[in-house]
Amino acid sequence: MPTVHRSGFDTETLFLLWAARETGVLDALTSRAGTADAVAAETEVTPEAARVVVESLADLGFLERVGDEFEVTNRALGFLAKRDVRSIGRLPHALDILDSYVALPETMRTGHPPEQSAGSMVNRLGAHAATDESVVRASVTAAVRIAPQAERVLNVAGGSGVYAREFAARGFEVTMCDGDDVIEYVAPTLEHADVTLETRSLATLADGSYDLVFGDDLCRALTVAENRTLLSTVRDALSPCGAAVFVEPVRGRAATATTVRAATEALASGHGGAYDEDQFRTWFSEAGLEDVRVDDVPGTDRQAVGGYKRGVD
Repeated sequence: MPTVHRSGFDTETLFLLWAARETGVLDALTSRAGTADAVAAETEVTPEAARVVVESLADLGFLERVGDEFEVTNRALGFLAKRDVRSIGRLPHALDILDSYVALPETMRTGHPPEQSAGSMVNRLGAHAATDESVVRASVTAAVRIAPQAERVLNVAGGSGVYAREFAARGFEVTMCDGDDVIEYVAPTLEHADVTLETRSLATLADGSYDLVFGDDLCRALTVAENRTLLSTVRDALSPCGAAVFVEPVRGRAATATTVRAATEALASGHGGAYDEDQFRTWFSEAGLEDVRVDDVPGTDRQAVGGYKRGVD
């Protein structure tokens, strides 16, 4: 039975799309070529391969026949429209991950993952923006339950801004920080979301004024040493009695398939990992964050890890 990837496509379909991207077939179809013969003429694939790919993409809804040719549909927008993070979807990022998986044996031998493609950041943000609304709402609700008195929220490495937008919609005063390139890219889509965007680092925002510091899938992308530094800086950003909450797949609490995927993605990318509850508790404690709790996030396979800054130091 085919395994369905979190992108919504089975493994065979992902490999077909990945091969089409790697051979230039997708580029040809989304820019110039309208037939299998034209695809074969513009790429190095055989006419038979071009026919199978074009027909399969039409069956999957990425192409539709118009007269004697095929045209791309809205389902293929993620390969075309890159200006708006909300139009990209999960699929391009899923293909980037597959690309790193194909290179995994060499990465395991050398310890050096392949360089990321020029569009990988945008694809990652597109997948982040496509996070299921139910997951976003449940994660924000879990954070608010840990910090029910919070008013000012700092969303660390907020990516597409999908979580910052949800906090703002609930009436919180929200600041989101991330790298310059990320903030510049997502700023237009957050223009009317009542979210303050900061390209400064977390260290420069650590002014002790935030009641809640929130992050999603951030700790899994960092090394052990980086997580220790993160939690220490987060503590400095918190107001007295403020809370730090990170929504993550916690090894030993999340489903095995989820944490194995996190570990494999970390191995393939060369950074991060799948961490267990004891590790999170240790990092929080070392940073001076107390009463650490690990709550399951209802309706998801993730946990909200939270801890509190002392009211008086």
